[in-house]
Amino acid sequence: MSLRFRLRASALLLAGAIVTVPASAQPVDSTALLLQQVIRVNTANPPGRTQALAELLTPMFTARGFEVEVVPTPDSAKVHFFARLRGNGTRKPVLLAAHADVVGVEREKWTVDPFEGVVKNGDVYGRGAIDFKGGLAVFARAAMLLADRKVPLDRDIIFLAEADEEGMPLNTSWLAKTHWDRMDAEFSLNEGGWIIKRDDGKVRYVSISTADKVSTMFRLVSKGTSTHSSMPLPDNALVTVGKALAKLASFDFPVELTAEQRQFFTALAKTSTPADATLYRDLLNGTPSARAAADRELSKDPLVHSLIRTTIAPVIMNGGFRSNVIPGSAEAMLNVRLIPGTDTRKVADALTALFNDPLLTVVPPANTPVVPPSSTETELYQALAAESKAQWPDAEVTPYLFQAGTDAGAWRGRGVPVYGIYPYPITMDELKRMHGNDEKVSIESLRQGTEMIYRTLVRVAGKR
Repeated sequence: MSLRFRLRASALLLAGAIVTVPASAQPVDSTALLLQQVIRVNTANPPGRTQALAELLTPMFTARGFEVEVVPTPDSAKVHFFARLRGNGTRKPVLLAAHADVVGVEREKWTVDPFEGVVKNGDVYGRGAIDFKGGLAVFARAAMLLADRKVPLDRDIIFLAEADEEGMPLNTSWLAKTHWDRMDAEFSLNEGGWIIKRDDGKVRYVSISTADKVSTMFRLVSKGTSTHSSMPLPDNALVTVGKALAKLASFDFPVELTAEQRQFFTALAKTSTPADATLYRDLLNGTPSARAAADRELSKDPLVHSLIRTTIAPVIMNGGFRSNVIPGSAEAMLNVRLIPGTDTRKVADALTALFNDPLLTVVPPANTPVVPPSSTETELYQALAAESKAQWPDAEVTPYLFQAGTDAGAWRGRGVPVYGIYPYPITMDELKRMHGNDEKVSIESLRQGTEMIYRTLVRVAGKR
């Protein structure tokens, strides 16, 4: 069956709420069905081709009365997909943003085809199941339900499937410069915070991100004497960089807690074992020695470690051009994830002091935008928090500083609040599979997330 025919057939199937997958004879919710279909469109970036996904989504939205626009980019394979459901215009739109591209895969390390949307044991497997085609499916289905149920709207609902989030430069920052009128809104939902399940399946907490750590690139540049490799000298540029990177292995920036992080860890303390709750409280308000001890213990979890400080990860090295020549220069690229408000010059000064090497220069980025967090007082945040609590009554709901990066800056940089959530409960095991192997999300989590997002949209956009 051709891809185009399969996509058209899938669009027709989505008119029903429940279908059956013959291969497994398992009932699949309509959100899970949509997720299967978008996984089958390989949008791995690079090259990040999203045109076929736009072709899949177009008939689904147009059949429900949405106005669809596909925005081309300078790369003909990368397009941004808009679907707008008109309200009466008395209030500004609410926008649902979901990136259509995904990272690549190591196919030999998967137990299923990563681009087949396999359903197994109640889970949908595939690249993007969590990041972020699962979110795309939830946001799309919630928007479609508004049309299916003919909900009267005061606001337009804008659904956006973005290109190039995992790559750049043709992401939402490019889109905002060229088509801001299409994406302007009062507030937006995007990827970000987590809905984390305990081992018993109950949701422990819902974190709604109101800000992202800032991703920047620092350069380490070393100079030395270029000469024949048979006559090594002490100022070998590659060795200089290597010594610096070795020092990074045992270096951490100090703990910094934003207001959002303090609320997040307060929520974690309420949902933890007594021993872990004590560690969270010590991290927040303990003596210097108790705080340091809590940091050491809690930072064994790489997620917590990354949440509470600026982090550094060497990612690229350049140096040398022949096997018999000692190069006169070498360079390492450091991906630095900044706590918002951190001064990059102070980071560079701290690294310079750490390396303490006159042959090495730390080059900070030319500029780093300062983007304030989105307010928790908006109607959208309040609705999302309330509906999360209604969906999972035993969970703590908290704002959150997202430890990675998203393309929400395209809106936040223009004063439009953005709230991030991966809109389905997941376990820590499932979280670790994101960008890894056998990425999956449960059909039941997709169903619950769709219900919650649908009710949130009714609350913020429904006719008063």
